[in-house]
Amino acid sequence: MVQGHIFFFLVVVVQLFTGVLANGLIMVVNAIDLIIRRKMAPLDLLLSCLATTRIILLMFVFLAQLDIFCLEKYSLFANSIAFVFFINELSLWLATWLSVFYCAKIATISHPLFLWIKMRISRLVPWLILGSVLHATTIALIHGRETSTIPKQVFTHYFSENSTQVKQIHVLPLSIFILGLTLPSLIFIVAVLLLIFSLCNHCWQMRTMAGTREPSRHGHISAMLSILSFFILYFTHYMVALVVSTQVFHLGSISFLFCTLVIGIYPSLHSVILILGNPKLKQNAKMFIVHCKCCHCVRA
Repeated sequence: MVQGHIFFFLVVVVQLFTGVLANGLIMVVNAIDLIIRRKMAPLDLLLSCLATTRIILLMFVFLAQLDIFCLEKYSLFANSIAFVFFINELSLWLATWLSVFYCAKIATISHPLFLWIKMRISRLVPWLILGSVLHATTIALIHGRETSTIPKQVFTHYFSENSTQVKQIHVLPLSIFILGLTLPSLIFIVAVLLLIFSLCNHCWQMRTMAGTREPSRHGHISAMLSILSFFILYFTHYMVALVVSTQVFHLGSISFLFCTLVIGIYPSLHSVILILGNPKLKQNAKMFIVHCKCCHCVRA
């Protein structure tokens, strides 16, 4: 058991380092652009806000693992559960709007509602972010009010064999939590499916046309793989968050540690994928790596 805890803790440390580095790069690059140009593009604003929430979420995942590894009584994590709920909810909403933004900009659908969104999505981004913050705050406050007297019982429950009483207490907060996760997930799934359908349709049309260029087809395949990876990571994060919320695993168990590990994969790995798929971020990442190598050579 101790060896398992050590393994999961080390993996979470790697997750934290990777996630902070990737998301920090996104924030720094966009901040420099803001200083130079005195304005920030809607996509950059959305990515910066998403990167901020992901760094905070990764830190809480690390703290949860650290508490378990150090055999603490989970007081820090228990007292911060409402804020963790807020950050996770906000992060999911921002990722959802990112998928909607990509769908509106890339997909070609002739429906009037889609065309209306396509024309206005850039102007809607700040309002979508503000609405997400207000929605996540409201849901977190309601959830926090319902669980204000529960945290100690909850975390004691993970070490107790008798879980009937705590599960009865948590029916309403659990419903609020599931509702908060499900709504953005449904919007995300619709946006991703529309985007995949549009890309598949476009690839088929290009394939039937004479003289189709291979690089163009390769670009669409790369975009498809990027979207599919986004979908898989997002959906996995959503499902594991639901499993954790049902309290089917004890807090110190290997199963719970594995769930927290999976939760931490999404905000770290997807940010790396975002950097690789964004020319500006990718170029700055290469410059950062070259700079680090040069500094290492100078010190050597």
